[in-house]
Amino acid sequence: MPTWRLRDFRDDDLDRAIQIWDQDRQTDDSPPVFPVSEVMAVARAGGPAVVAVVGDDLVGMAVAQVQGERAWITLVALAGNWRSRGIGSALIAELERRLRTQGIRRIGALLAPGATGTAALENSGYRTRAGLVFYEKVEHLGASDAGLLAELGGRVQPGGLWAALAGMEREKETIERRIVLPLAEPALADRYGVTPPKAVILFGPPGTGKTSFARAVASRLEWPFVELFPSRLAAGSAGGLAASLRDTFHELAGLETVLLFIDEVEEIAGVRSGVAVDPGHGVTNELLKLIPGFRDHDDRLLICATNSVRSLDPAFLRPGRFDYVIPVGPPDEAAREAIWRRYLGRAADGVRLHRLVEASEMFTPADIEFAARKGAQAAFEREVTNRRGTPADTEDYLAAIADTRPSLTEQALTEFREDIERHVRM
Repeated sequence: MPTWRLRDFRDDDLDRAIQIWDQDRQTDDSPPVFPVSEVMAVARAGGPAVVAVVGDDLVGMAVAQVQGERAWITLVALAGNWRSRGIGSALIAELERRLRTQGIRRIGALLAPGATGTAALENSGYRTRAGLVFYEKVEHLGASDAGLLAELGGRVQPGGLWAALAGMEREKETIERRIVLPLAEPALADRYGVTPPKAVILFGPPGTGKTSFARAVASRLEWPFVELFPSRLAAGSAGGLAASLRDTFHELAGLETVLLFIDEVEEIAGVRSGVAVDPGHGVTNELLKLIPGFRDHDDRLLICATNSVRSLDPAFLRPGRFDYVIPVGPPDEAAREAIWRRYLGRAADGVRLHRLVEASEMFTPADIEFAARKGAQAAFEREVTNRRGTPADTEDYLAAIADTRPSLTEQALTEFREDIERHVRM
């Protein structure tokens, strides 16, 4: 029987330590009080951190964090086949020895019931304190996350984007009920047995607002937003598109909370040809492997958008990778009126809005925004020339509508309705 020994934590222990922590998380449904990124940052900064090794293999780890005259044990993790052998108690004893040399006499630990380390703590003389309630408020972006977020080209979205979404109330209600609310109220969702989504697909014709919805969800949740551009992935990696995709997901793992948005996902998840040497085959395979790992972490959401859900590889659409496949269709009359009012602002009271709504039947929200700006620009240029104080009128906007090519076609609408029948899951 091989024996174990204790030693100091080293930076090259990091990957194995995270693997052991992940193994513990798979058997423990309760979220950890101290996230792994915080624990590892303390260990790497020189906080009391001890590991147990068998030969060169790391099989256990314990970390403490000092705060004034008190210390908190933030992690006790053990490899599955090395539990119940006294390693946990030995790790805790070594932490205590090191803390005593720093003058620490009061040591606490916050663990979920039944988590790894509870037995070792009880065997080491620690006692539970009944009648206490743990309160926590999480700010989703710390200083270290801010730097990484900037490197990834992401940012925290402005507040109020969700409330500012005009029209598309049917889609907005679906996305709020299925995506936003379970993530915004996780404790209530858990009480009712609702599992918050980890990955969703939005599909629909171009310009219907899929990107706007993704940004608005991030704004509503107050989560950092990172957009991954498939067309830019290969530029930064000598290993090609698949390697760049893998590197990006690895960097994203450093963010405690993130909404990752991939637009035009069909570029990296299209139907595979079946030929192993096809570059697209390898990229799709890589993404299929990366999604389960992304789903393993709390407070993360992947939103993929596509104009053509039928062009996605069937394996990509199977249940288990994506919780919902939600259509985002063209605006109906009520939605077009709301969108026109949003972009016309005060000018909406001076035009015959119903005529604009009727004339823009095949318009997407993006088309309406363009026509509204074009009509306003025409009225502005006329005023610069004539100086008569004449505001933009109905005819200005009707002329702009006539001069705008609608994004929607009858064929696109037919395909969209067919895709709803075949692919919707919500």
